[in-house]
Amino acid sequence: MSNTKKDEGGFWEMVRTVSWAVVIALFIRTFAYEPFNIPSGSMIPTLLVGDYLFVSKYSYGYSRYSLPFGLPLISGRILFDGPERGDVAVFKLPKDNKTDYIKRIIGLPGDKIQVREGRLYLNGALVERKPLPGFASRGPFGTNVSIPQFEETLPNGVKHLILEKTDRGQLDNTAVYTVPPGHVFGMGDNRDDSLDSRVLNEV
Repeated sequence: MSNTKKDEGGFWEMVRTVSWAVVIALFIRTFAYEPFNIPSGSMIPTLLVGDYLFVSKYSYGYSRYSLPFGLPLISGRILFDGPERGDVAVFKLPKDNKTDYIKRIIGLPGDKIQVREGRLYLNGALVERKPLPGFASRGPFGTNVSIPQFEETLPNGVKHLILEKTDRGQLDNTAVYTVPPGHVFGMGDNRDDSLDSRVLNEV
């Protein structure tokens, strides 16, 4: 066999190998796991800006937004299994298919949720919040600052950390939200710096 034929055989073998690798990677990304980069500080201290994580694509079933580029090949959601309270979920808004949001699921369908003076109330009951040592961060001029940090315990026993700079912020006193059927209520763990379900016209 000539060197030319050997070279051609090696080239096509490499093409086949790369093609299979691409197909497998697309399958995994579409149906199993997808990598995400955390773009904002709304989930600090749980997730920091720049963190990379792999998100399960099958936990809640599949919709068109599970597919590359949001291709409209799936109507509604198939193999649906709803989220549980305390889950951290990545999602897109129906009006914005480009931006990934990541929030903690606080409320399930039928729940009534309110924030009063920075404290979370779920179905009329105050959610337990235990103070912890402050979260070390950098101020606007490079100074070291300590942000009040708490351990919050949801009614199903899920514990997670939250930051609460103040209990008198813009979203620290809200109306009572009733979660509609087929919806969930998400909040960022960085409570004073999170665009989440408390802002109904946005999320």
